[in-house]
Amino acid sequence: MNKTFSVILGGVIQGFGMGLFLFPQSIPSGGAGGLALVIHHFFSVGMGLSLWIVNFSLLLCGMYYLGKRFVLWTIVGISITSFSIYFFEQLFFIEERLLWFDLFVGSIFLGTGIGLLMRSGVSNGGIGVIAFMISHWRNTLPGKPLFWINCCIFLLTAAIISWKVLILAFISQWISTFVVNMIYRY
Repeated sequence: MNKTFSVILGGVIQGFGMGLFLFPQSIPSGGAGGLALVIHHFFSVGMGLSLWIVNFSLLLCGMYYLGKRFVLWTIVGISITSFSIYFFEQLFFIEERLLWFDLFVGSIFLGTGIGLLMRSGVSNGGIGVIAFMISHWRNTLPGKPLFWINCCIFLLTAAIISWKVLILAFISQWISTFVVNMIYRY
């Protein structure tokens, strides 16, 4: 699959899952999604723009470790994802929401989009950039700092918005990570 097409498709699919299913239920898609929910909550900034601001800021912090080409492709991916979130939030309205359906379906689309981006050698941005930098600094695998940073952000989001967010965020992470691994392998 062509890299440009794969990045566009991955960003749109990820944005679809987040904008239509996860964010309307205030379910963070990860640490950056949690921070975007907090920005949205306090400043009434749209979720797509909030996520783009968080991702872009974190990506700038990691440019030294990631390289310019990687950063440029990641900016394309997060921009498409953020635009897609905005598009799906504005265009579609689901009157009767079912929390568990939204959680499950949104997490599958989230994982599918991230998986396509990763197969293309592109990051979906977010806290992974900071975790990657910490892993180099501390000489550890990036999963450990990623887990702890996301836990702290999920706790912050839960304290500000709702404690049910914490459980839903962990369930979403489990489902989407499973899908990412499936897509990345095959």
